[in-house]
Amino acid sequence: MQRFFHQIVSSLMALLVLVSTVSWTVDKHICMGRVMDISLFVHADDCGMSQDMESTCCDDETFTVKGQDNLKISFDDFSLDHQYFVVSLIQTYLYLFESDRKEPSSFNDYSPPPLIRDVQVLDQTFLI
Repeated sequence: MQRFFHQIVSSLMALLVLVSTVSWTVDKHICMGRVMDISLFVHADDCGMSQDMESTCCDDETFTVKGQDNLKISFDDFSLDHQYFVVSLIQTYLYLFESDRKEPSSFNDYSPPPLIRDVQVLDQTFLI
């Protein structure tokens, strides 16, 4: 279970890094106030009107979301409070999945009492 949880968390973190570092470009083609086409990464298709009519009533909008370029963060850049938080978070995370330890039983050092007679065989009562 712990290995499965770690695989899920590592996959989600890899996906988060991928999404945060990719630049997203959205292109919209608007004709007469209505959105005709939306496209990611490439130019949006036009509405099919002739070029002279399209220039008066159509408009193209493009916006870009820049991804991160600097992914190297030094541990020294954190303030002391942030360092305490990270260390305590890691410490609690490691102890979160620690298996329960068996409590020592006090009867392991002692032998059972001697069997004088077998009561189950004498009374012929058996659990089935």
